[in-house]
Amino acid sequence: MKVRTNEQTAMHVSRVSILGNVLLTAFKLFAGIFARSGAMLSDAVHSASDVFSTVVVMIGVKLANRASDKDHPYGHERLECVAAILLAALLFATGIGIGANGVEHIVNGTHGGLAVPGALALVAAVVSIVLKEAMYWYTRAAAKKIHSSALMADAWHHRSDALSSIGSFVGIFGARLGFPILDPIASVVICLFILKAAVDIFRDAINKMTDRACDDEVVEEIRGVAAEQEGVLAIDQIKTRLFGDKVYVDLEIQADGSETLTQAHGTAQCVHDAIEARFPAVKHCMVHVNPSENEPQA
Repeated sequence: MKVRTNEQTAMHVSRVSILGNVLLTAFKLFAGIFARSGAMLSDAVHSASDVFSTVVVMIGVKLANRASDKDHPYGHERLECVAAILLAALLFATGIGIGANGVEHIVNGTHGGLAVPGALALVAAVVSIVLKEAMYWYTRAAAKKIHSSALMADAWHHRSDALSSIGSFVGIFGARLGFPILDPIASVVICLFILKAAVDIFRDAINKMTDRACDDEVVEEIRGVAAEQEGVLAIDQIKTRLFGDKVYVDLEIQADGSETLTQAHGTAQCVHDAIEARFPAVKHCMVHVNPSENEPQA
């Protein structure tokens, strides 16, 4: 069985997302028009916007996986973070739009004049909730597998659409029961969830673009792997930095000062290889050898 690369995985998931969103948008438009549901028509526009966000993901992943060149010797991984920031902005704008619309209906009291939608709109809302939630978990699993911030942002776009559809369902159901105010109230609550997701995605992308260190647990695990290698007497310093979805590691180790340059290089190479083998996200590990004044213990 052929194993997909990270780029191939992201592209496959994105194509599935685009197909799902196109079909769902068409169904929501049909339901919104024939069931006279403004909420469902708005939901259809939201689904259509997700097609654009997925295209942004595909472009970001494609650019981020380009090989290093003269102008970018460290690679292009941070371009995926740029895509994640763009998607976070789109998600934030979506949340503000949903919330502002809900607040306007509540404050102006216009919810009472809305047309009562047909039952088809309820069916469309349920289908949207189930499908978009499934797409969220599918995309999220792939994003965690390949450590893609852009793909994770797209997953949250699916979740925001599912939440929007929940709001549509509540509003449509409430309107049919004689309580149209439930629609704008649900929109405001959904807005808060979407805004939090947008902020979390933005912060994660910024951290990966500003050389933030790995978590303490990861650093300690790297320390343990380095210390296990033959010829390593101590670990003087460990520095890590996130670079897009990759990690760079700078290590200073102690070795026997009486060793030859070839022996010291061999020790450093063992540490380098062991860390890159244990941690697939590590793109490069730089090992500097310091001489130890103490004899190695037997």
